Amino acid sequence: MIHKFDFLVIGSGIAGMSYALKVADIGNVALLCKTSLEEANTFYAQGGIASVTLPWDDFEKHIRDTLIAGDAICDKQVVEKVVCEAPMQIEELIRWGVDFDKDQKGAFDLHKEGGHSEFRILHHKDNTGQEIQESLINALKRHPNIKVFDHHFAIEILTQHHLGQKVTKDTPDIECYGAYVLDESTNEIHTFLSKVTMICTGGIGNIYQTTTNPVVATGDGIAMVYRAKGLVKDMEFVQFHPTALYSPMERPSFLITEALRGYGGVLRNSAGQEFMYKYDERGSLAPRDIVARAIDAEMKNSGSDFVYLDLTHKNPEETKREYPTIYEKCLHEGIDITKEYIPVAPAAHYLCGGIVVDLDARSNINRLYAAGECSRTGLHGANRLASNSLIEAIVYADAAAKHSIAHLNSYTFNENIPVWNDKGTSLTEEMVLITQSAKEVGSIMSNYVGIVRSNLRLERAFERLEIIYRETENLFVRSTVSKDICELRNIVNVGYLVIKQAMERKESRGLHYTIDYPKKNTVVVE
Repeated sequence: MIHKFDFLVIGSGIAGMSYALKVADIGNVALLCKTSLEEANTFYAQGGIASVTLPWDDFEKHIRDTLIAGDAICDKQVVEKVVCEAPMQIEELIRWGVDFDKDQKGAFDLHKEGGHSEFRILHHKDNTGQEIQESLINALKRHPNIKVFDHHFAIEILTQHHLGQKVTKDTPDIECYGAYVLDESTNEIHTFLSKVTMICTGGIGNIYQTTTNPVVATGDGIAMVYRAKGLVKDMEFVQFHPTALYSPMERPSFLITEALRGYGGVLRNSAGQEFMYKYDERGSLAPRDIVARAIDAEMKNSGSDFVYLDLTHKNPEETKREYPTIYEKCLHEGIDITKEYIPVAPAAHYLCGGIVVDLDARSNINRLYAAGECSRTGLHGANRLASNSLIEAIVYADAAAKHSIAHLNSYTFNENIPVWNDKGTSLTEEMVLITQSAKEVGSIMSNYVGIVRSNLRLERAFERLEIIYRETENLFVRSTVSKDICELRNIVNVGYLVIKQAMERKESRGLHYTIDYPKKNTVVVE
């Protein structure tokens, strides 16, 4: 079956849905959801969204905090764009129905998180992502020009190379015309033709054994764009959230928001000792890369699988009121956070790299845009400042909307796209191989490409992943296409990119720490 839409949006987080809402008055929109509208990284974001709102805060402070956290790799022009446009995008979220918490005087009730010099995190209790996601879903459903396709999985983007054409920034030699998409309800592969394609497929957390990401975060958009010769950069900068609830059998790991440390939570080692000031003068509110490495060091020193976050000195009723989701979750696990320490450990959380885009959210493939965690804008550099991701997503969705609307009339549909030829078979044995290989990828990435790395570990990871890559490509060619085989193929591709770009960076920088190129004044246990 062939579908034709002016705009094809792949992904249903804050980037995808806000983009769809911004372009829907101009043309018809297809929004593809891998599962359902609710299943996106945005939904799981507890902490909040960063924006300057206080009179004693200013853009320069937010810019400086972002640049410091990014360890001198951020693109300053991008940082300025996101920070300065943030208040306007916050207003738009509010118009779409997002209810940010306010104090008794009607001002925003702001949190402070690691790396921020001021209170500037807008939030809704401790489930900000859920509030944003549900508000956007409601706005989306009211718009007649947006059609949502649940349980539709993009397999490959449709591209054509224009060999011999004069290549400029505005006319690259690769053109995108839509995507091949698997409809899981019928197991048929449909062709979605579009004038504009927007990739908003989120992160890559599930290439690791332990992650805060939902199970859909398998790097699909990045892998598809890479296979289509799109530029992908900074994949070595994988952010491990320092404080996921330690619960080995749970996937995804439950996130313990950084806002709890801004609230006054203190990190303690297995002996109950506060330790963060050994590593950074900012203590428990140091940037995430520093905190994650410090926790990793403490765990290795003690042989423990976790450290603790202590809130017992805080007012119990205030804690319950401000962080109800975390309180109830921990209580369900047998932990009363007003009286007991919370066991926490780092978990793969956020990718700072991805599909390279310019200030208009354009990739190097014409008519293909990207926003959200799958994109590499240059905002985060080597380490994301807490709560900068949601605001980046909507700012770049806005940039993509403005540019694609302005150029929509110059784009046409390509009617000469062949239908997908699926002649494979499906065997029970192949499903076993797919499941086992996915587990192997997680083991390789967690053991060799985690918080602390080395040349030897990366080489071992590369060699082992190469074997799985060959097996997976062979399986993909001879099997009936399924979401499982496509996801495996994508996590292998993305894992390869993380390893390869980590091997190419001959230094320790931000989230990429290697014992072969140690950074001064950083304590790490090998």
